[in-house]
Amino acid sequence: MSESSKTFLCISNYFKGNAFLQALKKQGNRVFLVTSEKLKESPWAFESIDELFFMPGQDLDWDLNILLQGVGGLMKEHKIDSIIALDDYDVEKATFLRENLRIAGMGQSTGRYFRDKLAMRIKAQDAGLKVPAFSPLFNDEDINQFADHISAPWVLKPRSEASAHGIIKVHTKEELWENIHSLGENRLYYLVEQFKPGDVYHADGLILGGKNIFLSVSQYLTTPMEISQGGGIFRSATVAYGSEDEKAIKKMNNDIMKAFGMKSGATHTEFIKCREDGEIYFLETSSRVGGAHLAEMVEAATGVNLWAEWAKIEDAIAKGTEYKAPKSSKNYGGIVLTLSHTQNPDLRSFDDPEIFFRVPLAYHAGLIVQSKDRKRVRHLLDQYAERLSTEFSTSAAAPEVKKFH
Repeated sequence: MSESSKTFLCISNYFKGNAFLQALKKQGNRVFLVTSEKLKESPWAFESIDELFFMPGQDLDWDLNILLQGVGGLMKEHKIDSIIALDDYDVEKATFLRENLRIAGMGQSTGRYFRDKLAMRIKAQDAGLKVPAFSPLFNDEDINQFADHISAPWVLKPRSEASAHGIIKVHTKEELWENIHSLGENRLYYLVEQFKPGDVYHADGLILGGKNIFLSVSQYLTTPMEISQGGGIFRSATVAYGSEDEKAIKKMNNDIMKAFGMKSGATHTEFIKCREDGEIYFLETSSRVGGAHLAEMVEAATGVNLWAEWAKIEDAIAKGTEYKAPKSSKNYGGIVLTLSHTQNPDLRSFDDPEIFFRVPLAYHAGLIVQSKDRKRVRHLLDQYAERLSTEFSTSAAAPEVKKFH
């Protein structure tokens, strides 16, 4: 390895991030990956991984002390320059390792703002940013005060679950308390928040030196919560460039990252524009590339591969070199995705020239489209959603939240 080569330890409990691993390797680095034993057979970019390590269990089942000891053993022969969390659930793992091994990067305190929904709401509120009314579930009097003064419906949210997993919507104070009691001691790991109907947006960006160097704003046409609660067809599309919504969300995203102390990397942040008052509220954020193939949708719209550029940012930081952001285009992108009743759905009948990417996940049917015409993107998404619903779509029960952190 050359003197300019660095060693990166990447962590992922989920199969994702091959483009990140490939970009790191292309920069001449040594790349280690720690993932779950259950993902041994996944098609990782093996040619870009110097060594692959497996942890027993998946997701929350990882024993952090075993992980620390394993990485400590690895460090006897290899100097690790950077630790990267590729998925939401890996943020705690990476911050834990950095703190214990004194490796530069986001620590555990800052990491909580990108994983703990209660911490991020309190931090955003303290910074003067709009958030839906909320309350932790620590104190009975505080919960009653919330229920008596904040109009229903409300949602109970796990503080550290990814996406919309585990969210419970309630409409009365009695229903709220019934669900809180059913949580038992696990109520500590939930919060209650006012449900604000409106349009949900996501901002997917790259940060370097505490500044947004790239940001793409899109709107969920079917929100993750709607999918988790009732199934259906997931859709998202780029918002109009230069629109008031894009400008407002970009400004709030900048304010969020500054308040949370985000220094570098990829971010995925969600906002809601309330139908009742027209205001934009912060919902949640994460220090990662957005899931559900949103990265490919962003690439369709802008030409920017978030995974690869994130890797280049980490490479530049580790080596103390200058990072040059790519020029982004102004096309429009959109995604339509659903669970499929067949393992490998045949989507060859979808043959419009605007198709940019076909989602390769088993038991999923999904397409990403690209056009200079925003209306054309919306039209195709509507048309494809109807066809996918008829020809391929199925549903599955949402996973029960059994563990908390």
